[in-house]
Amino acid sequence: MEIPFSKWHAAIPHRRSRRNYDSTDLEPDLLSHMQNICRDFRPFPQARAKLTTQSPDEIFKGIIGHYGKIKGAPALIAFIGKMDDPYIQEKVGYLGEGIILEATAKDLATCWVGGFFRPKVAASVVGTGENERVLAVTPVGYAIEDFSLEERIMTGFGRTHRRKRLAELVTGLDQAEWPQWMKSALEAATLAPSAINRQPWRFYVEPDSITVSVYGSRLEFGISKRLDCGIAMLHIEVAALDYGVQGKWEFLETPSVARFKI
Repeated sequence: MEIPFSKWHAAIPHRRSRRNYDSTDLEPDLLSHMQNICRDFRPFPQARAKLTTQSPDEIFKGIIGHYGKIKGAPALIAFIGKMDDPYIQEKVGYLGEGIILEATAKDLATCWVGGFFRPKVAASVVGTGENERVLAVTPVGYAIEDFSLEERIMTGFGRTHRRKRLAELVTGLDQAEWPQWMKSALEAATLAPSAINRQPWRFYVEPDSITVSVYGSRLEFGISKRLDCGIAMLHIEVAALDYGVQGKWEFLETPSVARFKI
C-alpha cells in the first residue's frame, strides 16, 4: 500500500486523543475500510494491526492511571509486533500512527494506549502468533462531541498539546539552511503524540537527512520511548512526501533510532 501522504499530512494537526465515545457502531463501509487499511498498510513485515469489535471494554477495563478510562468505544485496533525484531517498537509506532491518521481523516476518534490496557485479553481477542505481542491499542469510534470534565482533567486542560520548540529538539544544520521539506517534516514530527506528552525525540539534521534519537533511557509507565519515536518517523516521512521528497529509513543503534535520508 502506498502512503496517502497528502491526506495523512493534513490529518496530523487535527488528531486528538479522545477517551469518551458514544457507543455508535461504525457504518459497515467505514468499518470495512478501516479493516482493509489494517490489512494493507504493512510497511514492515514484523508489525501488523488488527481491528476488532469484540470486547473493547474488557480490554480497557480497570484502572488506567493518568490516561483515564476509555469508555464506550465500539471498536479497537491492536498494534502487534514480533518481539525478536530489535527495532519492533519503532516499527509498531510508525505502522500504528499511519492507521490512526487514516482514522482521523475519516473523522473517527482514536487514542494511543500503550501502558494501561489488558494485553493478555487483547491478545486473546485479536490472536497473536509465535513471539508476537500486543504493544499498543487504540479505541476507534465517534467521540462524544464535548470533552468531558474527566477528559479535560486527564489532558491537563490542554497542556498535553503544548510542544517543545524546534530549537530545543534539533541540532546540526543551521535552521536558516533547512530546505522547506525539512522544516515541514520537523514541524510535523513535533506534533506526534507520545506517552504523557513526554516528546522523547531529538533530531540531528544534515543537508540530506534527519536522524531521530531517543532523549533519556528511563522507561516510563512501561511504554517504550522508541515506539513514540516511530510515530514521529511516520510524521517526518508523510510531510517530506507531501513536498515531493522521497527518502529511506535506516535503523540505528540506541540512543539513535533511525535516519531518514533522501
